[in-house]
Amino acid sequence: MRYRNFQKDVNYYKRILSKKKIKNIYIHGNMNKSAFFSIAPFSRATSELGIDMSVSFSHNNNKDPIIFRIWQTYLDLKNKNMTKEAKALNELLNEINIKDFKKYFEPVDCVLSVKKKGFCGNLSLDYKNTWYEDFLKTKLRKTGKAIIKNVYALKKSERFGMGFELIPNKKFLSHPLQDYLDSYAISYSVFLAAKNNCKSIKLSASTKRENMRDVPEKTSELMATFVGLELEKNIPLPIFKKYRKFSNLLKLDDIKIPHATFSIAGKGYHGKHLFGEKIGYPTKNMKTKWNSPGSMIYKYHWAPQSEFEDRPPLCRRGFTSTVPIDKLIESTLINYKLMRKRNAKIGKELEKCEKIFVKSNIKNGCDFEVGLIYNGKKRRILPSDSDARNIINQRMYKETKKKFGMMANIPGGEAFVAPSYLIGKIVGDVTINIDRSYTLNAKNPFIAKATRKGYKILSGPKKVVNAFNNRKKQAWQRILEQQKNKSLSKEIIKLKKKNFENIGEFAINTNPHAKLCDYLIVNEKIANMIHIAFGSGYEPELATEYHMDVVIDSPRQKLDIYGIDKKGKKYWIIKEGQFVI
Repeated sequence: MRYRNFQKDVNYYKRILSKKKIKNIYIHGNMNKSAFFSIAPFSRATSELGIDMSVSFSHNNNKDPIIFRIWQTYLDLKNKNMTKEAKALNELLNEINIKDFKKYFEPVDCVLSVKKKGFCGNLSLDYKNTWYEDFLKTKLRKTGKAIIKNVYALKKSERFGMGFELIPNKKFLSHPLQDYLDSYAISYSVFLAAKNNCKSIKLSASTKRENMRDVPEKTSELMATFVGLELEKNIPLPIFKKYRKFSNLLKLDDIKIPHATFSIAGKGYHGKHLFGEKIGYPTKNMKTKWNSPGSMIYKYHWAPQSEFEDRPPLCRRGFTSTVPIDKLIESTLINYKLMRKRNAKIGKELEKCEKIFVKSNIKNGCDFEVGLIYNGKKRRILPSDSDARNIINQRMYKETKKKFGMMANIPGGEAFVAPSYLIGKIVGDVTINIDRSYTLNAKNPFIAKATRKGYKILSGPKKVVNAFNNRKKQAWQRILEQQKNKSLSKEIIKLKKKNFENIGEFAINTNPHAKLCDYLIVNEKIANMIHIAFGSGYEPELATEYHMDVVIDSPRQKLDIYGIDKKGKKYWIIKEGQFVI
């Protein structure tokens, strides 16, 4: 591993923290290079000691964290110091009436702020970033600039949000530690590229959970809830009226939504979002509900709630995984114009077709058919996955006159469609993403059989199949919880159940420089390969509670991929694993 002093820095924090009885740490302050890179060993130490952590750095924003006001009000209420604010909070909590909800309001054991030489507060800790070494510094800085320019086109007036990964303990960690440490250098390069191109930046991270149904880290969960409540404060229902009173007293209108976000994700989940699952966030016309602030903020066209939501999206999003620096560089420093041109060309060919056929020229390869007609209309081919340069999806607005949001993969490179059906044999032999990316191979691929009624897993690595089934189980539990609590409309619950065994995506990969690695987000872009997704699709009628991609090595399987129009004419995309378009 190239970061040789990392464990030494971890040991420093672990030695001090092990002497304290701390359950949760909150760190805040102005973005500082020494502090940022110190979070890596600091968070590893907290993970090894079973301590939760939440971090919030800001650039060009000197205000105290909003959560301080909320904590202080809750302490006043708990201590029966019934200020106007405490009374308003009490009314709000009584109206919400969710079991165990109050525990999120309890202040954390340890609050630390970023100072010149170290973290200060309940403890005084030095910055420890001797572990960090620049690797491919020049190219990485160039990559950060390419992301800001080609994916976001940030404006000087915009706010930018960034999510980064804390370093989990060895047991939780499933990918190389070096990859997680590389993600700090990647985040920092994007931060440097963004800071001269936007109004302000907020960087945040919190301790992840193994299970999507687990109780989340409480500081990040409380703030996520308040973001959602602030967006809903004008909804004419008792809970939101009570919240509006509380918000006005605490002046919570300075909760600001960024105009664009970039995040790096590793293994794990935020956990169960209690308010969204128990109560939900109504659309403006109150015809249905959202289950998280994020889905409301981004308002993608494939979310069934978006059809009922009059409010526009507020933010555009881009994300990647904890990919190694060299893999991100080679797959991101590309000619975006040229790649998007190929994507569009593939899209135009497939728009002529009613079906796509994928057939292997080797034994035990893929053999399936993809339907492109739904209710008498052709499915929309989506030829770009790397464009979040506008908050409003311009294509969708042109087609529907409705305002939907934009999402980008980093790296990009695919033309994709939500099938009306997919039938046949699927042989995934590269990677699959479940709670993280799992590597597959030709000797032990992940094989499924799909029919018009759904799909069935035939075989695969035991660890992968178990993780796959566990993810589906958690997703089904979430649907049942939403149904029980009526936090989603009956129509959407019915839709999510109906689509639970669906194939939601078929995609052709087009990135000319993406190379094989351990991460699906890169492998699903490797030119000539393809991927499909089990679960939710990119159209509102295909929504459900999970989306798991699997990559297929078309060159190895010597795939023929072509579309057929209503007259039977063929439109070739790939022959024996190589592009012909």
